[in-house]
Amino acid sequence: MNDTTARKTSTDQVREIVKVLEEQIVLGWLMPRQRLVEEKLTAQFSCKKHVVREAIFELERAGLVEHVPNKGATVRFLCPQEVRQIYSVREALEMLAAEQIPLPASDEFIAELTEIQITHTEAVEGRNYPAVFRANMAFHQCLFAACGNPYLAEMISNAAHKVHGVRFYTSTSEPHLIRARDEHWAMIRALESNDRESLVNLCRTHLGPGCDAYMNAVKGLFRAV
Repeated sequence: MNDTTARKTSTDQVREIVKVLEEQIVLGWLMPRQRLVEEKLTAQFSCKKHVVREAIFELERAGLVEHVPNKGATVRFLCPQEVRQIYSVREALEMLAAEQIPLPASDEFIAELTEIQITHTEAVEGRNYPAVFRANMAFHQCLFAACGNPYLAEMISNAAHKVHGVRFYTSTSEPHLIRARDEHWAMIRALESNDRESLVNLCRTHLGPGCDAYMNAVKGLFRAV
């Protein structure tokens, strides 16, 4: 194996490990403050330590992991104030993007979004939670990419990644998943009918349940939330 092939293989391994660990954090299979032990991950993914370290670094850069003195890498635990701040930023950015999506929306854009949402709906109905998570991400990436401002879309994606660690409270909750599914379809209908006001309002209210669920779950851990 030459150096170029080795680097590509290493990069692919890092991406796969990041993908798997990200899903495990979102779904609550890795809990906040849980340690990420390099030796165990190396064995789990049949890779070298430097690959695991690079994957952990990527998760740390995304805000999902942090290094704690005398403990090493752990799944990041966000306090209520941090969660409120991030969701406040997300709301502002996503409403701004919704206001900039060209209307009437193109047939190609609506068809692409609809195809993704069919996948999301099937995953919700089949209780395939990893597939729900991936389809949900794809839906919002497609939706906000349509605003035409790649920097705004990137900021939205980065902000969403930072709160993946709080989503395990709703990622397998049937009422929350059904609500998200229905709101996605409502966004598509708003695009089809050129109803920007409804689209912007849906993008605002869509974020609330996830934030509220986390706040209710952790309120006993803090004197004031």
